[in-house]
Amino acid sequence: MPRGTSAAGVILAGMRDRLNDQLLLRLGPVIFIVLWSGGFTAVRLGLLDSGPLTFLVARYLLVLAVLAPLALALRPPFPERRAVWGHLVAVALLIQVLYFALINISLELGTSATGVALIASLQPVLVALAVPRLTGEQVGTARWAGLALGLGGAALVIVTRGDIRASPLGVMGAAGALLAITTGTLYERRFGVDAHPVSANLVQFAIAFLVLLPVAYAVERLRLHPTLRFGAALAYLALANSLISITLLLAMIRRGDAARVSALFFLVPPVAGLIALLVLGERMPPLGWVGMAIAAAGVALATRKNPAQVEAAKQ
Repeated sequence: MPRGTSAAGVILAGMRDRLNDQLLLRLGPVIFIVLWSGGFTAVRLGLLDSGPLTFLVARYLLVLAVLAPLALALRPPFPERRAVWGHLVAVALLIQVLYFALINISLELGTSATGVALIASLQPVLVALAVPRLTGEQVGTARWAGLALGLGGAALVIVTRGDIRASPLGVMGAAGALLAITTGTLYERRFGVDAHPVSANLVQFAIAFLVLLPVAYAVERLRLHPTLRFGAALAYLALANSLISITLLLAMIRRGDAARVSALFFLVPPVAGLIALLVLGERMPPLGWVGMAIAAAGVALATRKNPAQVEAAKQ
């Protein structure tokens, strides 16, 4: 026990950490699904007034404008080991740069928001196929059944809406985004570290901004038409998606197994469709609601802990 630390203090600290983990496991998935799903509608609105890469550069600039003063006020610890910096850079390139850039480009090329969401919902299957080899996690029969239900429900939502309209390049962009976030998820599960969220986010978004800024200038000349619509979409994506959703996703991956957390992505296409209905007035066919229920059941099955995991958590 460290000098100056009482036994009661250690116990209270342990109880606080366990409570924080329980709150993350219970509320984190719900918050993540809603905020992440709304991002597809926000991107589609923002791209009406900006180039896809320029939009992402503006988004990350706003994120850094929030994080920089926060870091100055809190003075969080930054990683000391070179390996930790390397892991932060790798995740930034895979998720903040590749995934989001390819999502924006796919939407710009004509892929519908729900079509992109459907392609991205294949991520849990790829993660489940890869985790036994890369991280040693086992995907049991019940979880495979949940993954199948989730994929089937998500597909039903998209098919009944008849909303898969895309150019070949757009589909390729969405597929590339799928591979990027799948790789990023597996990398985070294998090498992720419990760095302070403010310092980790500041490093990762700074890297993404510096990488994308010259590319956006060279390709798009930073094409941007500031409007109220653009500002609202930008604020949502910067705060809700880039800051809250990404932090929740990486935290859940570190505290749970990758296959369980990734199964949440099956709920993204149905919830994205619901948000599009509320914000854009896009109608959801009756079978679409059935698909939402099937996807929800699949996620519940795929993310349920087995008795051994429950007992281990109690210890």
